[in-house]
Amino acid sequence: MRTLHSHLDVNKDGVISYDDFMLLGERFSDLGHLTPEAKIEFKNVLNEMWEEQWGEISPYNFICIEKYLEEMQHVLNDSSLKKKCHHFLPFLFKAVDKDQNGEISVQEFKLFFQCLDLTHDDAVISFSHIDTNDDGKISTEEFITLGREFFLTKDSTKPSKHFWGPLVD
Repeated sequence: MRTLHSHLDVNKDGVISYDDFMLLGERFSDLGHLTPEAKIEFKNVLNEMWEEQWGEISPYNFICIEKYLEEMQHVLNDSSLKKKCHHFLPFLFKAVDKDQNGEISVQEFKLFFQCLDLTHDDAVISFSHIDTNDDGKISTEEFITLGREFFLTKDSTKPSKHFWGPLVD
């Protein structure tokens, strides 16, 4: 979870703000692979996620690492929140699937990591872990399953723990 907090803290000031959250969403939208309608729906999903998870949309609502870890633990213990924790993943998949063939290649996965400010080498390593069937591509199902599992498992040896790049302490 520290890894994801680090990525969501786009301006690297130690806290996640609504602006950070939306800026990351814009990075994915700006790849240009979402239709105008999907961009609007993606933004709405992110707004709903923010409000449901973090409350008020305000320039003064900051999520420090401790608060983030505590809330994500709450997600793990609440079955209704568990079901919602991955609603944004299909939009990320569509944004990264440049050729829109329903699969993400390692080249396309590098776009995903570029949006997270991670290196191409990190992308290749993570891709090799989460391409669980070793077919050289990540299907929508693999992407969503492993992205969701990242949130729901505490087992750091699972391939899904590489979904958001190298784990941070």
